[in-house]
Amino acid sequence: QVELVESGGGSVQAGGSLRLSCAASGYTYSVNCMGWFRQTPGEEREGVARLTTKSGFTVYADSVKGRFTISLDNAKNTVYLQMNSLKPEDTAMYYCAADIRRCYGFRVADFGYWGQGTQVTVSS
Repeated sequence: QVELVESGGGSVQAGGSLRLSCAASGYTYSVNCMGWFRQTPGEEREGVARLTTKSGFTVYADSVKGRFTISLDNAKNTVYLQMNSLKPEDTAMYYCAADIRRCYGFRVADFGYWGQGTQVTVSS
């Protein structure tokens, strides 16, 4: 079992920055893929960024490329999402996700463990 706890959400004006954190506990040694998703009311959860824990290889959604950065601190079992140049359309609940399988895609079904989410609100 892997537990994930997000933090770092909040309200910011357009153009600003936020850094989300996701602390993992439990059988973290078994995790091969970690990711960030976001969801707005009435919409499907969409993948934002994912990272292969052993290689550090990262993949980003087109909508956040060049603005968001996912990173991993192995010593702290924590994955981060640095979000710069934020836009109102980035407003969403952001979820951390993990899986023991290798990173494959951005589907919700590709991740077996989820955090509770942290709200990000970007005002214009």
